[in-house]
Amino acid sequence: MILSRASRILAVVFAASAFLMTANFASAQQSLREKLAAAIETASGNQLEIVNLKKTVLPTIYEVQLNTGEILYSDISGDYLFAGDMYRTSPSGLVNLSAVTRQGSATEALDQVAESEMIIFEPKEVKATLTVFTDVDCTYCRKLHGELDQLLDYGIRVRYLAYPRGGENAESFDKMVSVWCSDNRHKAFNQAKNGQNLPEKTCETPILDHYALGNQFGVNGTPALVFPDGRLVPGYIEATRLAGMLGIL
Repeated sequence: MILSRASRILAVVFAASAFLMTANFASAQQSLREKLAAAIETASGNQLEIVNLKKTVLPTIYEVQLNTGEILYSDISGDYLFAGDMYRTSPSGLVNLSAVTRQGSATEALDQVAESEMIIFEPKEVKATLTVFTDVDCTYCRKLHGELDQLLDYGIRVRYLAYPRGGENAESFDKMVSVWCSDNRHKAFNQAKNGQNLPEKTCETPILDHYALGNQFGVNGTPALVFPDGRLVPGYIEATRLAGMLGIL
């Protein structure tokens, strides 16, 4: 009975200590966030803001994720910020922890994009879905699209997002607006990929949103392929190899 009572007292003490530690940690993290937010927003003219702040595997270092997808790191005092990726060493090499964070956040953002905003080519039987950031004038984007029938035969569903290289100032931007504003996006998309002239059309499009999402993923060229697990693979990959990478072959 005495031991049982003592055990209950210890349990209460430990619970209270854990609660206080959690509360103190939450308070310290909130203070750090406020200090960093004030400095970052002031320095950027309110263009940048913190969307996530979390502890890293290092006890005195915090990961600071910005609304642009960029990741910074701060010491626990908030007096110092530094940029660059954090890697963990392992027997098999290096693991880019920053890239893992970016990939997870970008994948969550991609899941929020309505498929009605995309141009999607459907196979008869879907075995895998590939999302592609594309520019209609890009040579290797056209080469990939030239293998669309083969991709569909493999059961690969292809979802296109717009990524005019250079954003609104890209030479292809107006063409991509015409494609997305077309009454028949698939036909207009194929024509643009084949270098054919399109009737100029304007409307409200998600193109710049797609472009911003591509930047969040870290796209710096097209085509950029997003696999179902969120991996970003840059550049053209021929259809048979793609099918293998997607686990179809």
